[in-house]
Amino acid sequence: MLLSVIMPCYNEATTIPDILAQVRAVNLDKQIIAVDDNSSDDTYAVLCQEAAADPTMIVIRHPNNRGKGAAVRSGLARASGDIVIVQDADLEYDPQDYYELVKPIAEGRVNVVLARAFLAGIPACISGTRWATRA
Repeated sequence: MLLSVIMPCYNEATTIPDILAQVRAVNLDKQIIAVDDNSSDDTYAVLCQEAAADPTMIVIRHPNNRGKGAAVRSGLARASGDIVIVQDADLEYDPQDYYELVKPIAEGRVNVVLARAFLAGIPACISGTRWATRA
């Protein structure tokens, strides 16, 4: 099962190497799709440098700033995984949580998992749902 990790980026040159190392450390088959939303810092250059050494990484750059939603949509258009995770580039979310997020989908119990970040030491809230699909 392939995991597509979509990473919207805007002016994250300082955090990109750290978050990419954390995502790469997750022991799941994955592709990383980083979408630079026309950053004014060196984000795009850092992403290109990282991608040069990582054949599983795709870098997309928007010609103008379009916002996080557009960056996610651009990433989705290139995603080939069975499961998609959106990973912010600012180190807010811990990639080690992927295992818990992916598990109910991989077990066939749900189609979608929604989660929220930790709040004041309270563990993340993770819920799943099975959606009806049309044939």
